[in-house]
Amino acid sequence: MTTAQPSPPNIIFILADNLGWGELGCYGGGVLRGAPTPRIDALAAEGIRFTNFNVESDCVPTRSALMTGRHPIRTGALQSVPAGLPQGIVPWEITLAQLISRQGYASACFGKWHLGDRPGRYPTDRGFDEWYGIPRTSNESMFTASPGYDPSVTPLPYVMQARAGEPASDVHVYDLEARRRIDAELTERTIEFIQRQSKANKPFFAYVPITQLHYPTLPHRDFAGRTGAGDFADSMVEMDSRVGQIVDALDATGLAERTLLVFGSDNGPEFRRPWRGTAGPWTGTYHTAMEGALRVPFMMRWPGHIPPGRVTNEIVHIVDLYPTLARIAGASAPTDRPIDGLDQTDFLLDAQAHSAREGFVYYIKQELRAAKWRDWKMHVVWEAEPNAGAKHLESPLLFNLTRDPKEETDVGSEASWVRTPIRRMIHAFQQTLKEHPPIPAGAPDDYVPGAGKERQHDGVKREK
Repeated sequence: MTTAQPSPPNIIFILADNLGWGELGCYGGGVLRGAPTPRIDALAAEGIRFTNFNVESDCVPTRSALMTGRHPIRTGALQSVPAGLPQGIVPWEITLAQLISRQGYASACFGKWHLGDRPGRYPTDRGFDEWYGIPRTSNESMFTASPGYDPSVTPLPYVMQARAGEPASDVHVYDLEARRRIDAELTERTIEFIQRQSKANKPFFAYVPITQLHYPTLPHRDFAGRTGAGDFADSMVEMDSRVGQIVDALDATGLAERTLLVFGSDNGPEFRRPWRGTAGPWTGTYHTAMEGALRVPFMMRWPGHIPPGRVTNEIVHIVDLYPTLARIAGASAPTDRPIDGLDQTDFLLDAQAHSAREGFVYYIKQELRAAKWRDWKMHVVWEAEPNAGAKHLESPLLFNLTRDPKEETDVGSEASWVRTPIRRMIHAFQQTLKEHPPIPAGAPDDYVPGAGKERQHDGVKREK
């Protein structure tokens, strides 16, 4: 494999929603979950599959981390927020799409955005040339079927579309039938975009945040009953098929060797029943600091550059994709703000044996919950299940994830030395928060960190 920096490739990034570590066949699920996933399994075998790829606590924080290279404690994109309330990332943030588009790429977002639902914060305001999808999340598709739903107080959810420089528009109501159809629509538009850019001979970035397996986990009618194992399994088979369609369309253009193809998940599995998923050997779901929330399936294929059949347990984090994909596209991450992501290009291209990362801190909203370093995990707040009640620990719990993947046996006494590097990592990160105060959740569009006067979330100007 070459160790030189290759020419900038096309980039296709398919991001699944609430797909747990243990769902896919290549991660020990598949037929055990009633849903074989041969297309995604094959994709993993053709490149690198990560067993220790880490994300944030749920949808919005992870998508913010991907698009900014910064932990959500910095960006203020801390959680999902209902329609009509301030949400997403402020325009001051420089998105991955902006970095890549500036290199002459055509760019498109087909799917769930969840980083702003008003003009100025839509994907086409944040670096993408075109967008088709939903501004927030799939559970809104249940609104119109909910007894007592009143659209005068909670707006109707819509599938939307937009092109850069033009206003976004509503396409149709996002109800339960539309929820079944949407991933087919996203796939069709992604394929059309790939084919269009192939004919134009222009490099492209296709960000495809599909909606499966987010609740309500409902398959397209063409896949309903396919497995005999229920809607969840049918939806997973549909997801596998949609990924296969995109791969086939790309390969048919002859651009496979000139395209970096990425597939992953935004967070750990759903905790709500009847849609609860699995994280395989790891304990927990999203909205916790358990390993089942942090680790997700993730893989990359780039023929001729990323060796096939490679599996790594090195720690990589979603924030790392920001500087990594930027460099691969010929761009550079901004230097006027803290960027938490580490460039993993050399590691991906097999020019470096180990990840550039040894660990990371983990916040839920504004609270430090845990930190992970090498094979170790230290919890300062314990909540194994969402809504179980956070326990603030006087003595942190320490686990060795290799010997104890389910985080059941505290080894804080016998391995107390591990607290030193973990505490140093936490201290260093928190020092940067003092030097660069976080953007408050709900900050207005004109918020600029570090200005002489900063607009705070209530719109009142205050001296620093």
